[in-house]
Amino acid sequence: MRPGDLAEVVAIEEATFSVPWSARNFLHEIEENPFACCRVVRGRDGRVEAYACAWMVDGEVRINNIAVREESRGRGHGEALLRHLMEEGGCSECTRAILEVRPSNRVALSLYEKLGFRVVARRKGYYSDTHEDALVMRRKLP
Repeated sequence: MRPGDLAEVVAIEEATFSVPWSARNFLHEIEENPFACCRVVRGRDGRVEAYACAWMVDGEVRINNIAVREESRGRGHGEALLRHLMEEGGCSECTRAILEVRPSNRVALSLYEKLGFRVVARRKGYYSDTHEDALVMRRKLP
């Protein structure tokens, strides 16, 4: 992810999440956070189709957000990003990956379970917009 990608990244973020990150949040991650790992998937035309941001810290890949442009869903971009982040984490001596997800997000839950993530905790009222719980999911990295 580069600063020039932020208009597209933020548009996807705003279309996906009810409490979206701002361009400033993403810029901080890619320019100032030494633990951040932010990646994009580009289409053949160079446009951003999907993105993910994670932190690699204390032996853990902490997946903060991942989203795919609505018209590009179902093409494997989210799975490719997650696999890439886990591979990169493994190369950086991380031993596990962790994330939070809304129980109502069945598509994401299905993907995470397919990739070996398992629910390890529930955070009551975690999401500020709906007070929905968050499922904490984790998996070991090879």
